[in-house]
Amino acid sequence: MRRRLCRWISLAAYAGIVLTMFLTVREFLLLSRFYASQERDAGRSSAPTVTVLIWWYPFGKKTEIKNCTALHVHGCHLTTDRRLYVRSQAVVIHHRDLERNPQQLPSGRRPIAQEWVWMNFESPSYSSRLEKLNGIFNWTLTYKRDSDIFVPYGYLYPRETGDRRIVLPKKTKLVAWVISNWNENHTRVKYYHQLKNYMNIDVYGKSGLDLKNDNVVLTVLPYKFYLAFENSQHVDYITEKLWRNSFLSSAVPVVLGPSRANYEQHIPTGSFIHVNDFSSPRKLAEYLMYLDEDEGSYKKYFEWKRHYKVHLTKFWEEQFCKVCKAVQSSRGQYKTISNLDSWFR
Repeated sequence: MRRRLCRWISLAAYAGIVLTMFLTVREFLLLSRFYASQERDAGRSSAPTVTVLIWWYPFGKKTEIKNCTALHVHGCHLTTDRRLYVRSQAVVIHHRDLERNPQQLPSGRRPIAQEWVWMNFESPSYSSRLEKLNGIFNWTLTYKRDSDIFVPYGYLYPRETGDRRIVLPKKTKLVAWVISNWNENHTRVKYYHQLKNYMNIDVYGKSGLDLKNDNVVLTVLPYKFYLAFENSQHVDYITEKLWRNSFLSSAVPVVLGPSRANYEQHIPTGSFIHVNDFSSPRKLAEYLMYLDEDEGSYKKYFEWKRHYKVHLTKFWEEQFCKVCKAVQSSRGQYKTISNLDSWFR
């Protein structure tokens, strides 16, 4: 019995030595408190308390950090207080701000069990220095469907049962386009220059007309069609140009972005018109003018309204709260994104 006891004591001592090689006393205490709090919370709620540190306000714009309970995410503490770094289970780092401050990542040893989350909602065409970030982050938070934390710019969700009539606002105009970043080298601007030769297009924004009450939806409501042209074409890069400018305005989106097949992974097949379906801008113009005259064919593009409603993502509270939820469900699983550059591009 004494021999067995001595053996267990030796093993325990060896384990203690190994543990101290990897953990500082402070980190061990913090980790113990974290898991202890999880056990305490488990008796009251299925969602343990998680602290998420927002390293930078996105684009440097200070905004109110809201409570996640409104999004049905509980046990979540969002903060911008960097003094809580060692107590945070996740740190969210916005790529555009990281581009401007490449030397200002958290310094020193990373606390054990802490996840660094790379957040980016720009397209690869507007995301630089990615090759320097391989092996740094644990999770991705983007609009791409294969992200660790997927947050699209918007999505359709099922309607409740009941009245499913299609009610459209009065349409008195044909085609609208709202654009703030006018660049003659962009594919969308080049396509517009060709399309306008065959039909009238009302352009709003810095290079065009003023928005009604500075509101995109109010401006687009009277139009039958909206040019949901993305500033660059990449997989899953489908922005508010579709969800807000088109769908919420009850205008049929004419899309220029990723492939039709990719759009169909997000929205119903008959809910949009893709420029790639036509051999030329002239053929597209002819089709839009045909729909303008054929009310029955035009209204078929709104059949989705019988079954779905539009959710427009709230920036940035939805992103932050989903990080909380991801930590709660991760169960301590740990990984590193070694190929961030090639994955995102």
